[in-house]
Amino acid sequence: MTIAGFDPSAGAGTLADIKTMSAFGCYGVAAITSLTFQNTQGVYGAAHQPKDVVSQQLTSLFDDFNIAAIKTGMLPTEEVIEEVARQIAERPLPYVVVDPVVRSTSGYDLIDDQALKVLIEKLFPLASVVTPNAVEAERITGIAIKDAHSMAHAAEKIVALGAKAVIIKGGDMVSEDALDFLMDADGSLLYTAKKVQSSNTHGTGCTLSSALACLLPLGYGLREALPIAKKYIVEAIRTAPNIGHGYGPLNHFPPEFGME
Repeated sequence: MTIAGFDPSAGAGTLADIKTMSAFGCYGVAAITSLTFQNTQGVYGAAHQPKDVVSQQLTSLFDDFNIAAIKTGMLPTEEVIEEVARQIAERPLPYVVVDPVVRSTSGYDLIDDQALKVLIEKLFPLASVVTPNAVEAERITGIAIKDAHSMAHAAEKIVALGAKAVIIKGGDMVSEDALDFLMDADGSLLYTAKKVQSSNTHGTGCTLSSALACLLPLGYGLREALPIAKKYIVEAIRTAPNIGHGYGPLNHFPPEFGME
């Protein structure tokens, strides 16, 4: 299940999540938290859904399906965050991937500081893994992220906030390689991959967190799942359809991708 915003251009949010879940052989369902007005060039506004609307979506899905894993994306208001956390806390869900979406690629703020504070307090302790990018990790921790050392410092702080594990995504950092830093109960690891030079990166964060939400219930440990998800992202960027006039969407069904 994805609990996130709706991107009408289908590059990010629930539509990207559902495509990713299908690519990994899973059946995805979605609860929409906000109708955003966006395309590849930017986010121009959003109509956030009331708490009751989100609540009824979640209840209808939980009443009918055995949910293997949840990923959360854009949770725009305190009330929605609290309701999502309440419903997750009431159920024995084995895997919860929290992607703390706070700002679009084009620089549009998707959540205010008070709502982010509630997200940290309510959802981080329920998360199997939290997956901020470098900018989001900076906003959460107040630590400027420049390299692997600062990523480690920020990861320690996020784990201290209650998350069982954290992956800080460094694909947007100025570096020849795409760096991702994982910290869990067993310690920390830095994953590197050759960065694909491309403007077709719309929705990479949503896509990676959705891939993890599929791989964990399929039996992959977090340390096995992350390299597979990174490989998927690389291929999705490399074979992107190159459409739109801004940050183009990924190819969520790359032909050469395989989990083995």
